Amino acid sequence: MHIITFLLGLALILLTLIDGFETILQPRRVTHRFRFARAFYRSTWRIWRFVATRFSIGRRREAFLGIFGPLSLLGLFASWCIGLIIGFSLIFWSRSYPLAAPEQSINYLSYLYFSGTNFFTLGYGDVTPMSNTIRALSVIEAGLGFAFLAVLITYLPVLYQAFSRREAIISLMDARAGSPPSAGQLLLRAARSGSVKEIESFLAEWEQWAAELLESHLSFPVLSYYRSQHDNQSWLAVLTTILDATSLLMVAVEEYNTYRAQLTFAMARHAAVDLALVLRTRPQPLEQDRFPPADQERLRKLLIDAGLPHRSNQQVKEKINELRGMYEPFVNALSQRLLFTLPPVMGEEGVADNWQRSAWMQRTPGIGSLPAAKHDGVHFD
Repeated sequence: MHIITFLLGLALILLTLIDGFETILQPRRVTHRFRFARAFYRSTWRIWRFVATRFSIGRRREAFLGIFGPLSLLGLFASWCIGLIIGFSLIFWSRSYPLAAPEQSINYLSYLYFSGTNFFTLGYGDVTPMSNTIRALSVIEAGLGFAFLAVLITYLPVLYQAFSRREAIISLMDARAGSPPSAGQLLLRAARSGSVKEIESFLAEWEQWAAELLESHLSFPVLSYYRSQHDNQSWLAVLTTILDATSLLMVAVEEYNTYRAQLTFAMARHAAVDLALVLRTRPQPLEQDRFPPADQERLRKLLIDAGLPHRSNQQVKEKINELRGMYEPFVNALSQRLLFTLPPVMGEEGVADNWQRSAWMQRTPGIGSLPAAKHDGVHFD
C-alpha cells in the first residue's frame, strides 16, 4: 500500500510538470492522447457552454462566455499547484517521514499542510522535518514551487501580448468591412472610394495576421476562448471574412492580380484547418447558405455600380462554391464549438460600425451617432 501511494504521488508530480511544460514552454502542438490541460478545457468548456446556451443570444451570453478564458486559465494554474502539493504530500505520507508538529498524532492532513507550506515557501515553522531525507525533499519542493510560480507569472505577459496583436487587426476591420465584418462590405467600400488597389496592402497584413494567429493559438490554445472587446466581433469572424474576400478576389473580380489573394487565402485556410484540428472539432457542413444566389447577384450589381468589374457566369459561381467548400466546414465547426456567429458574405447595408456609435450617445441628450449612410468608402462630409 505504501509503495502504491509513493508511486501515485511521484506520477502525479511528473504528469503535472510535463503538462505544465507542454502548455507553457513547448511552442508546438502536443499530439499524444492523454494531456491534463486538454481534458481540463474540454470538460470545463462543455459545462460552461451548456450554461451559456441557457442565455438568449446577446450581450449577457457574450459577457458570460468572455469570462471563461481568463477564469479557466486561473483554474488550470490552481490545478497544477494542487497536483504538485498533493503529489509531494503522498510521498511524505507513504514513507511516514517524522515531523515535529503541534498535534500528537501525525496524519495525512499534517503532511498535506506541510507540503503546502513548502510549495509556497511560507516558512511558518509550526511543522518541521525531522530527518535528512524529508529535509532534502522539502528543499526540492520549495525550489520547484518557487520556479513553477515564477514561470506562471512570466507566462501571462506573453499570452496577453499575443492577444493584443490578434485584436489589432480585428479593430482595423471595423471601418474597412463593417461590424460584424463581411467580405461584401469590404469590397463595396473599397470600390466606392476608388481604393480597390489598396486591398493589396491589406492582404499582406491579413496574411501576416493569419500566420500569427496560427502560431499563437497553436502555442497557447487558451487564446481561442478569449473573446473580443465587442460582441459583434471575433477572431473567427475576421478569419472567415478574409477567406470570403480572397475567394471573391481570385474568381469574381476582373482585372485583378490574384497571386496576392492566393497567398492570403492559403495562409488563412491553413489557420482555419489547423485550429479546428487543435480544438478537435470535426468539419461540419453549413445548415444555412451564407452566400445564397440572391446575395451573389445583389453583390455583383452593387460592385458593378461602384465601378468594379465583376464576372458572372455558372463557372464562376461553381468556382466560388468550390473555394468555400475548402474552408466553410472548418470555420463552421469552430463557430459551433466556441459559440461564435459566422458573418454573412454579403453583409448588411446602412448599419453603423462600432466606431460610429457609443453607449454615451444613447444616454446623453444632444450626442448622436454618425449617420450610417455616410460611412460607405469611409468618406465623410
